[in-house]
Amino acid sequence: MAYILLIIGFVLLIRGADYFVQGASNIAVKLNVSPLLVGLTIVALGTSSPEATVAILAALDGSAGVVLGNVIGSNIVNMTVVVGLTAVIAPLTVQSETVRKEIPFALLGAVVMLVLMMDTFLQDSPSNAITRGDGIIILLFFLIFLYYVFEMARKNRSGTVAEAPTDYGEPWWKNILSTLGGLAAIIIGGEMVVSSATEIALALGMSEALVGLTIVAVGTSLPEIMTSVTAALKGKGDMAIGNVVGSNIFNIFFVTGTAATVSPIAVESKLFLDGFVMVGLTVLLLIFSRTHFSIGRREGAFMLVAYAAYLIYIIIRN
Repeated sequence: MAYILLIIGFVLLIRGADYFVQGASNIAVKLNVSPLLVGLTIVALGTSSPEATVAILAALDGSAGVVLGNVIGSNIVNMTVVVGLTAVIAPLTVQSETVRKEIPFALLGAVVMLVLMMDTFLQDSPSNAITRGDGIIILLFFLIFLYYVFEMARKNRSGTVAEAPTDYGEPWWKNILSTLGGLAAIIIGGEMVVSSATEIALALGMSEALVGLTIVAVGTSLPEIMTSVTAALKGKGDMAIGNVVGSNIFNIFFVTGTAATVSPIAVESKLFLDGFVMVGLTVLLLIFSRTHFSIGRREGAFMLVAYAAYLIYIIIRN
């Protein structure tokens, strides 16, 4: 039965991503909002919903390995598999605002999360944990990011309102229905893929931390993969890169912050290296994006190889 649910979940993810991107893109044009901004907000929040669901449920169950492994693993998958696969299919143009502000903010999030994990090293604590207080601090960073996004949206609209078409494409109700229906399919499909794949993996004897870093991380990143690839194929590269950066920010600040506020998260020592890998890959993404403000097929292929090497390492380690 688990294998059947896995296949159904994949189908829902693929079809949902297509409807979601199309609906969100049309709404963006109607609202005079750039595809990049839509990728940073609506698409990022929608595709991060599986991570949020899994993390909060895992926090309530006290499954620390799945919570942090899911967030860190998903961010690593976003920067390697999602960016790599999308860039190989269609090279991504990166706007200067993304290089100067959004990616550095994602880097800040990765560093903040890593620092808050280091209780033993920084505070001589007997154990490492992301406490409720840490969770509130992380959520405050998330509010700062939301303020920046809303300010960017306001400036974007005020600068383009005079040129805005009033009767673009499909009617409002169709675009809203397409967006919400696609998002629902993404969330349901992601949950089906994660639960069934995790059941299969645990039955095969994989550890909780390994499941969080691999099966759950890749499974909850499938919406980002499907959405970004679909956006790139539709010529909406800004939305694709915005989706990745926005999803990483949402994963760290919203998902981790919410999960830690619900229940303090104990930190397994083996996850520190994965945290450093996440920070290093964010720096690498910034460097690649800064070069000619684009991520080409060569950089995309490098990211895919980097993930393959990381995957081999964590399988051997666990």
